[in-house]
Amino acid sequence: MTSNQPLPRSTGTVSRLHAGPAFINERWIALGLILAFVAFYLLPLMTHGLWIPDETRYAQISQEMLHGGNWVAPHFMGLRYFEKPIAGYWMIAIGQAVFGDNLFGVRIASALSTGLSVWLTYLIARRFWGDPRKSFACALFYMSFGLIAGQAGYANLDPQFTFWVNLSLVSLWFAIDSKTTRGRLGAWLLLGVACGMGFMTKGFLAWLLPALIALPYMVWQRRLGQLLRYGPLAVLLAAAVCVPWALAIHHQEPDFWNFFFWNEHVRRFAADNAQHARPWWFYLPMMVVSALPWAALLPETFIQAWKNKRQPVSAFLLLWLLLPLAVFSMSSGKLPTYIMPCLMPLALLMGHAVCGLLTQQRGRAIRINGWINVVIATAALIALLYLQLSKEVYENTEMFSLSLAFIVLLGWIIANALQLLRPLELWAAPALGIWLLVALLPAAMPSQIVDSKMPDRFISEHLDSLKQTSSLLSNDLGAASALSWLTNRPQVDLYNVVGELKYGLSAPEAAPRLVTVKNVGEWMTEARKKGSVGVALRVNSVAEAEEVEALPVDGKHYQRGNLHVFIFPQTQP
Repeated sequence: MTSNQPLPRSTGTVSRLHAGPAFINERWIALGLILAFVAFYLLPLMTHGLWIPDETRYAQISQEMLHGGNWVAPHFMGLRYFEKPIAGYWMIAIGQAVFGDNLFGVRIASALSTGLSVWLTYLIARRFWGDPRKSFACALFYMSFGLIAGQAGYANLDPQFTFWVNLSLVSLWFAIDSKTTRGRLGAWLLLGVACGMGFMTKGFLAWLLPALIALPYMVWQRRLGQLLRYGPLAVLLAAAVCVPWALAIHHQEPDFWNFFFWNEHVRRFAADNAQHARPWWFYLPMMVVSALPWAALLPETFIQAWKNKRQPVSAFLLLWLLLPLAVFSMSSGKLPTYIMPCLMPLALLMGHAVCGLLTQQRGRAIRINGWINVVIATAALIALLYLQLSKEVYENTEMFSLSLAFIVLLGWIIANALQLLRPLELWAAPALGIWLLVALLPAAMPSQIVDSKMPDRFISEHLDSLKQTSSLLSNDLGAASALSWLTNRPQVDLYNVVGELKYGLSAPEAAPRLVTVKNVGEWMTEARKKGSVGVALRVNSVAEAEEVEALPVDGKHYQRGNLHVFIFPQTQP
């Protein structure tokens, strides 16, 4: 099936960046994207603490897997944790094995997954159109979408799952478009591997999404026979990837599949009390936010896509974008990151549309995009100045962080002003603004946010003393998981908190791990007979203040914001 034809070379005073293939060396394009990836994605991975709840959780689960040797069943602080399959934890554990139990090791799996998705975007755009400028534009858009860029340095499973979905659908197109039996067979087999790994990262959606797109497209193209001949091979390979672990987890933890299927799929999709419940239209505004700093280009993108809907490439990309979006919208439980698999087709459609504007030298939509971003950043800068002058969001000791915040906003304004002033020549400038934001903003957070959302920073200041303790206790899962990861000790008892560990704590053998206000005195007495005790508490309410009052009074006490660390010495027998 033929693809959309490359756009003709533009004439006139169009810049070399978009003037046509003759002026573009693909090696320089690849080098530029790699340098941007290293500078704005990899280098900042070590510059800020782990965000709660996700990063500390995934860091601890993967570290426990790495050092405990159980690569079959995920455990969170020593308790059964069956909300996700195993492969995502494997990747984060491998990162810590290679780079150490540090911030870079925890986050590298997300960064590399995003980098591979950028490469897939370039690769499939090249297959679609054979135009280096268009391939560059598509990869640049994907790499600079706010949601994609923000998650690239965040230890989470969504970048990994998105990569496997992207790989499965890129493989699907290569299978459809291949002119040789060998190439077609290889693409279908790669699709099977991607579906298997996607399933082992996050579940059944990895199988549903490719089928959801392949079936209507192949029926429309009257190629259902090809799907029926080669599709079973992909299914068999996907099963071959999954079955060994699926049997192993069933043997080790027979209740895993019951919990994972009903709680993480059926309940989240259809239950009235689903976690993160949102209205059906939640993802419509989220799509706009996710596409920043390119959101104003969405109308032109969809207009051009709809005009070309009968062309194979545009039809395939629209199915890839809209059908998963509909599935995610029907689910009761929703988080912004769930729509990340929809963003590669959006980047491809946007790259195709914008290159058309550049060729025709129509810069109005691009200029409007620059205007909107300049207004947004200017409003944010004015708001920051007002808050700092009126409420002193940043303390006097945090002027460096405040300076970084100003650099981020000024960089956003300048980058988008360049696009505004010269839309045809400097259309790509907003990417620098979003990359500056991704690289610098986490390190520019004021201390009140750092103390609230990155407890590992404060806990690490007292790590030497905490490592010498024989027992650990915490009333907050974020602080507890940070404490567990930093000390490399899964056994952190939970003080008057259950949260997402309700299932793990329901096991009879886990009962001693839960400490209440009523029995904390007895627990402390017994624990201090064995050695010193470390306690990390978050105090935001009267009830949590009462938890502090129930502790002994002879410990060393350290506080920053709402975080408290206590070190209680061992008592003599």
